[in-house]
Amino acid sequence: MFLEALPILHLLLGVLLASLTLMFLLRIVLTWYPKVNLNKGLWPLIAWPTEPILVATRKLIPPIGGVDVTPVIWVGFISLLRELLVGQQGVLSQILINSQSLS
Repeated sequence: MFLEALPILHLLLGVLLASLTLMFLLRIVLTWYPKVNLNKGLWPLIAWPTEPILVATRKLIPPIGGVDVTPVIWVGFISLLRELLVGQQGVLSQILINSQSLS
């Protein structure tokens, strides 16, 4: 059952992690423009999923020299997680490849 759902899980997890990486990259760019209102336009689509994570992380890691580094930390963490799970040598990728070679 797990092996039958694995291709879909692999795809969805890859898309989710790539989307989160892109949102946090956009948050990094938005830190350069502090006057941007995250409640107007399309910005809430980026702010809504990322802000709770960033608020919790800011409590552990305060801004360094007035620069919020938490989005950078999350880009690195999500990129590592994506590579470990769904990258070319990722766990789910290897299980998927091995299951296809057995059948």
